[in-house]
Amino acid sequence: MKLNVFDTDTEVLAGLALYFAECAEAAIEARDQFVVALSGGSSPKRLHELLVAEYRDRIEWDKVYFFLGDERDVPITDAQSNYLMAKQTLFDPLNIEPSHVFPVQTNLGAEEAAKQYTASLIDFFDGKQACFDLIILGLGDNSHTASLFPHTTVLQDETASVQALYIDEVKMNRITFTAPLINNAHHIAFLVYGQGKAEAVKHILEDERNIEEYPAQLIQSKDVQWFLDQPAASRLQNK
Repeated sequence: MKLNVFDTDTEVLAGLALYFAECAEAAIEARDQFVVALSGGSSPKRLHELLVAEYRDRIEWDKVYFFLGDERDVPITDAQSNYLMAKQTLFDPLNIEPSHVFPVQTNLGAEEAAKQYTASLIDFFDGKQACFDLIILGLGDNSHTASLFPHTTVLQDETASVQALYIDEVKMNRITFTAPLINNAHHIAFLVYGQGKAEAVKHILEDERNIEEYPAQLIQSKDVQWFLDQPAASRLQNK
């Protein structure tokens, strides 16, 4: 694990955008493709806009394939859809080929959508274990990441798969990568900024392991990088 702590949120986003580009270049050089799973929310929206503005000509976007680490059980035209946000801020501005984008088929219902998304991963990776080049994650105030929420059954799932769950906290069905699937990735990057995240960051990085309370503690892989601003890192003892 590596902490990358910046003074401002603008610098955090610039740091992660550069890391994204470096991961893309390395993967394309090694395997002629870059497979990434995106996160939803407002923070990734700003990241997407920066990638479009600053990295349009540096990254070989025609060799990039996009998945979603989690999705809300809403139509893909709904304002809450993670896919729609990524489409508007990244896919459309960069003219990404539709065949390189893998939305969750929420029209099937959450359970079937999760099964189909798992199947699409198996197909994409030719039956081998799914291994993303980069997975981008956020962190909720309650220490969730992707849709791995506290005290949900998916936290105990040991399969590298996509699962559906109902989250009472937000009164909504979600579809999410499991922790084992996330941990298979070559690189994982947390994008976290703002004082409101400081307590959750401390729970994940420095408190005793308690995955039921702090689900993001499940994310432990060979290369996990945290991109934080000073306010988000303010409660850490070891920076």
